[in-house]
Amino acid sequence: MQNWGIPFCKSGYFYLTTNKLIQFNKDLEIPRTERILWVDEGNIIAFTIDISSEEALPTLRKVRELLEGLSSGEIVRIDKDPHIRVVVDDDLDDKRKAIRDKAWDIVCMIADKENEPAIYYREQRGSLIRQAMDTFDVSKNMVYKYLRRYWQRGKNKAALIPDYDNSGGRGKEKAVGQKKRGRPRKHPEIKGLGINVDEATKRIFRITISRYYHNEKENALTVAYDLMIKDFYTGVGNAIKDSEVLPSFEQFKYWYEKERDTQKASIARKGEKKYKLQHRSILGRSDSDTIGPGSLYQIDATIGDIYLVSRYNRNWIIGRPIIYVVIDVFSRMIAGLYVGLEGPSWVGSMMALANAATDKTTFCNEYGISITEEMWPCHYMPQTILADRGEMESKNADKLIESLHIKVQNIPPYRADWKGIVEQYFRTINTKVKPLVPGFIDVDFRQRGGNDYRYDAKLDIYQFTQIIIKCILHHNNENWMTNYNKDEMMIADEVKPIPIELWKWGVANRSGILRTYHEDIIKLNLMLVDKATVTAKGIRYKKMLYSCDKAIQEMWFEKARNNVTWKVDISYDPRNLDFIYIRTPDGRSFEKCYMLDKNLYANKTYDEIAYLMEYEKYDEKLQLTNITQSKVDLISDIDKIVKEAENMTISQQDKSISKTAKVKNIRRNRKSEKEQNRSQEAFELEKSQMRNSNDNVIPMVAAQEEDYTAADDIEFLLKKQEERLYGKDK
Repeated sequence: MQNWGIPFCKSGYFYLTTNKLIQFNKDLEIPRTERILWVDEGNIIAFTIDISSEEALPTLRKVRELLEGLSSGEIVRIDKDPHIRVVVDDDLDDKRKAIRDKAWDIVCMIADKENEPAIYYREQRGSLIRQAMDTFDVSKNMVYKYLRRYWQRGKNKAALIPDYDNSGGRGKEKAVGQKKRGRPRKHPEIKGLGINVDEATKRIFRITISRYYHNEKENALTVAYDLMIKDFYTGVGNAIKDSEVLPSFEQFKYWYEKERDTQKASIARKGEKKYKLQHRSILGRSDSDTIGPGSLYQIDATIGDIYLVSRYNRNWIIGRPIIYVVIDVFSRMIAGLYVGLEGPSWVGSMMALANAATDKTTFCNEYGISITEEMWPCHYMPQTILADRGEMESKNADKLIESLHIKVQNIPPYRADWKGIVEQYFRTINTKVKPLVPGFIDVDFRQRGGNDYRYDAKLDIYQFTQIIIKCILHHNNENWMTNYNKDEMMIADEVKPIPIELWKWGVANRSGILRTYHEDIIKLNLMLVDKATVTAKGIRYKKMLYSCDKAIQEMWFEKARNNVTWKVDISYDPRNLDFIYIRTPDGRSFEKCYMLDKNLYANKTYDEIAYLMEYEKYDEKLQLTNITQSKVDLISDIDKIVKEAENMTISQQDKSISKTAKVKNIRRNRKSEKEQNRSQEAFELEKSQMRNSNDNVIPMVAAQEEDYTAADDIEFLLKKQEERLYGKDK
């Protein structure tokens, strides 16, 4: 361990140790005394706290600077501790002991050595405090109160004893007596002397506030007061009972202010969603958790306030573009961009994130803009992405987490302010572009008498993207950010608050966070995912069939034909389904599958194919009624024929013939019927020529009654058997 021992006096050295007091005198009218809370093992950093401030929090300091200040005299050592106290438990009453012990339990839970130095960092302290709040059912203010006492007064149990010795009457509620408290009323002969507000009156105040003020109607406090008088101080016909016993509005307002919970009141009147967005306290910064480039990217989309025309026909107005921007929070560099017609959706996010990992020189060349690598050196993926819930809260985002090890944070609903940096950039774009381009929407759009800016559209999406790229290049390389908070190392290195300078400095000094992947792997993991089925005819997805080299080599289709089908995970770009991609489990490689039958689905988007399939289903359902009707008609026709046959048979059958006689001559009857059918079924050429009508008549020979027995059948069967065995000749 290295010791930073610097001579403090002739007789020895002064070392920084926990609980020591030091006083800062340089450039201060009133010297500030701080207590050392913690020093790291390497004597590099320490945490101190102002022992007098009621809002003090731990401050990170460099040990070397403190020791140098002690050596130069700018900082002095304080030997007498004003907060040191020796207290015997027997001298404390039960109430003070209970308060001290409760505070000690809370402090021990979150400020124990196991949580040092985490408790001193704001980002980590919050979660520890929330644990204490949940465990002990106390407010955040109370937890901070105990922590400050513990740190400021020497990090011991006695520091948490309540300061009852210094208590007085200030702020205490006075006892209610007969005499009117407070300032006497003017003109008591008219208004009366007034009343003292007792517990019953305060209860009426609380009911009124809850009923008429803490609601989303947002009544004024005076309105709530008037409604209270009506509800509680009037009689028949809403006449005031006695003006002498009416509380004044000033009393009502005083007790409301005294007891009100600002946060609760705002939520009750504005609604929790609106409160979080517009009325909450604004503490910290969007970049408080970032340590270098790539630590956190923010992504968001906005609908451009401009109307565009089509590239194919400039008479067509195609509406407003979607602009996606990906910003590195640490440096404020624009890392990715997408301008198009997709979104806001996952597809738009996919395009912007893919662009963030793409070489920007190639990207800019596609739009006729020539840049060097140094002008836009962003072609990486980040450690964390902060985005809206709708686009990043899905199974699509899971691939980023699982395959690329990127953490995705989704902001709560109605909290777009958490992405303040990217939101601010959208406002900057509007400011720069609005005065210069036609078709840009102004505040009077669609107001009565306002200009319809759709007719002013002149730019197409390619030209508008060029403008946005130019704006980004200016922002990245020229924008001087006056409000950027540089840390001590940046100040020491004289880093200019320009995104490109902050990016370069961060990469050099805070490296190890940016991640590089092959462009195809990035795109693969950003594509939409689904499952396809391996069948004997091909890999089936949405009625389309695909094949690939791997499937042929491993004989997938033969296996599917002889066994059963199975599912495979695929990725696809919904803008072109000519190809799908089978991913490996780790998401780092893929097998490209090509469409087998391109007659119907080639060069079609997912939406076009889905529409076609839905139309076919719709058409089938449309015909379902006709098909059902035709089936009913068929059944009816069959039934009609059957009934007609039944009637004819019943009317013509000889009921005197027995059942045995009916079945006895089946073969002979069949032969006679067959002869008649042959004459009717025989081909006849030149049928149009006239013929004698008698030519068509086949003379009917009456069947002679013959004796016919079962022996005749046996003899016939024996004859047929002999023919099969010996031939007809024999």
